[in-house]
Amino acid sequence: MATVNVTDDSFKTDVLDSDKPVLVDFWADWCGPCKMIAPALEEISDELSDQVTIAKMDIVENTDTPATLGIQGIPYLVLYKNGEKAAELTGARPKSQLKDWLEQQL
Repeated sequence: MATVNVTDDSFKTDVLDSDKPVLVDFWADWCGPCKMIAPALEEISDELSDQVTIAKMDIVENTDTPATLGIQGIPYLVLYKNGEKAAELTGARPKSQLKDWLEQQL
């Protein structure tokens, strides 16, 4: 399953109300580290599709949610379980580290 795009308008439905854990990647097109981890997140999304949904939110196009959450740096990954923040990670990492971190949180 490929990553899904979420917006300010869909955040509550797609993330907070999801019956499955959701990892949200807050990113921007101008962010080099964000672009570096994007392929890894696509692969992880396919590999762990039965356990977690991986979503992406462009912070330039969607400013309300990042502002509400007080996001200061990207890439910023937040894992939500049952509508609550369960874990967070700031900065780029190699795919193996991202996947290991995510699997430990699930």
